[in-house]
Amino acid sequence: MSNLQISLLVLVFIGTFSLVIWVVGRAAGNPTHRRLNRLLGASEDAASRPAHQWVDRVARATRTLAKLSLPDEGYENSALRRRFMNAGIRGASAPMAYFGLKTVLALGLPLIVFAAMTATGSPLKGAGMTFLLLASAVGYYLPNYVLAKAIQRRQREIFENFPDALDLMTVCMEAGLGTEAALSKVADEIGQKTPTLSEELHLVNLELRAGGSRERALRNLALRTAVEEVEGFVSMIIQAERFGTSIAQSLRVHSDTVRMRRKQKAEEAATKVPLKLLFPLIFCIFPALMLVIMGPAVIQMIRVVMPAMSGH
Repeated sequence: MSNLQISLLVLVFIGTFSLVIWVVGRAAGNPTHRRLNRLLGASEDAASRPAHQWVDRVARATRTLAKLSLPDEGYENSALRRRFMNAGIRGASAPMAYFGLKTVLALGLPLIVFAAMTATGSPLKGAGMTFLLLASAVGYYLPNYVLAKAIQRRQREIFENFPDALDLMTVCMEAGLGTEAALSKVADEIGQKTPTLSEELHLVNLELRAGGSRERALRNLALRTAVEEVEGFVSMIIQAERFGTSIAQSLRVHSDTVRMRRKQKAEEAATKVPLKLLFPLIFCIFPALMLVIMGPAVIQMIRVVMPAMSGH
């Protein structure tokens, strides 16, 4: 390794280490502010949970780098903002943290790959440049994958617990409660099982208390969750109110439908299990099984047949 390569390697390591230390230091926050909050007895509500605090810290740490990829306008009506809502991220610093992470990873991963290639003496042509571009692409699209997984996990939680919430709401409305009172009761009771669905229903109640129309609050619920069953529930409530039909009876029918869909999805996932087990069964379990079963026989054949074939 030449002196120039050693110097480049040292500079890359120093720069990467300094960047990591700076990000971690910024994300840790000011300890004085944390002590003051504890002395003042500041309590954590739904808007200041650990996940939201982590987003705020990442946004503060990567504020400078986020400006390189943050769009100047159009974010409020973009599909990315709806994806943040579907993932349950409503903080104002979410886009700053998101684009900051994209920039840091898109620049940091190629530096790490470059340092590893320089340390091993690999050439920076052909395959080396391909690895650098691949690392940059992985770093840029990794936040998209994490956000998609967060949306999928949240939608699955809402889908699995929504039939129980519908049953509870049906019981409340058959007992004589109104729609708003039933939603409030369900939001309080379902919170022990699924905080995500409870939070969404609480937001609906807050919109209704703020003076918004019931139709608009329910449509916002469907927009925030982006779950097909919730959208069907919203359409059913709106149509039942318009045509004057029984909401409790409609809820019971819709609850049975949603429960049947959940059962069908569970059966579909169960039928996919044998296909998913096929690859590890063939490439991992069968070779070991054949080695255990056929190994002693093969060894015995080698000991007996090979000397006989060689004439000894």
